[in-house]
Amino acid sequence: MSPRAWAAFGAVSALWGIPYLFIKVAVDAGVAPALLAWVRVVLGAAVLLALAWRAGVLGSVRGHGRWLAVFAVAEIAVPFPLIAAGEQHVASSLAAIIIASAPLFVALLALRFDATERVTGRRLCGLLIGLAGVVALVGIDVAGQADELAGAGAILLAAFCYAVGPMVLKRHLADLDPRASMGAALALAALFLTPAVALDPPSAVPSASAIGALLALGFLCTAAAFVLYGVLVAEVGAGRALVITYINPVVAVGLGVAILGERPGAGAVAGLLLILAGSWLSTDGRLPPSPTAVVTRLRSRRQRGRAIEAPSLEPARGSGAAVDHASAIEYEICVGSQSGASA
Repeated sequence: MSPRAWAAFGAVSALWGIPYLFIKVAVDAGVAPALLAWVRVVLGAAVLLALAWRAGVLGSVRGHGRWLAVFAVAEIAVPFPLIAAGEQHVASSLAAIIIASAPLFVALLALRFDATERVTGRRLCGLLIGLAGVVALVGIDVAGQADELAGAGAILLAAFCYAVGPMVLKRHLADLDPRASMGAALALAALFLTPAVALDPPSAVPSASAIGALLALGFLCTAAAFVLYGVLVAEVGAGRALVITYINPVVAVGLGVAILGERPGAGAVAGLLLILAGSWLSTDGRLPPSPTAVVTRLRSRRQRGRAIEAPSLEPARGSGAAVDHASAIEYEICVGSQSGASA
């Protein structure tokens, strides 16, 4: 994968490992799943649409309304409340593990809908190893409790939706600016979720911890993460982009243990090793580039930009500066966002 793809991969893996903690905090504080999803997408939509409008790219979504609506339903409006409903009955770490089945749903759907995403050989082996890792990670058996089975089933359905959404994004929306496309999709999802919230409005103001969780879900785990996720899918495709679901449980389990007092099973260490091995194989068995390699590549791009602009007259030098400024922005997005600065 390219340095840009690795940077997006690292950032999204972290940002989408965190939500399970915040969702658990919110639902345990009495926030209804539909309301949680609605607040999250409204906040995310407001941020991304404002950024898209300021950048002048909001008009790029014209003519794509149908596929934006399909993506909004599959990636946001259905899975967000399903995960919140599921976490009313299961631990946050188990929710993240179940979501890790999404790449296998992609592989199954690809047999019919997308030949370019069909996995064979080493990548298929990596996906299977990764799935084995997330199963072993906490070793939780939900077969004995009906409510846990229902919660796990809701989250499994969300995982299937998470397989459909990226395929729609790649085939029909990948050429759009991610701020505009994701902002529009979040706005549509908010519209679709509004009737459910209206039918069951909150009876009291949420607690301070719940409000903090909702703000983090909206601004960090939705607005920032969706932009970076759009970049990742465009760079590497839906199947490899969903390998983030093998990293997410590591983050989710760590937070569940440290903050929520959840206790992983004995297979945690073995599961972690399998997850890392599966992720590596699923991304073609390549190591991420070093920060030095990222900086060197971006500097070479700036130098090429200067070389092209050098023979021009004075006004053209201004556009050369614009090329240099754009490269600097790209560096900040690719490298800075990996450390969490993208919010």
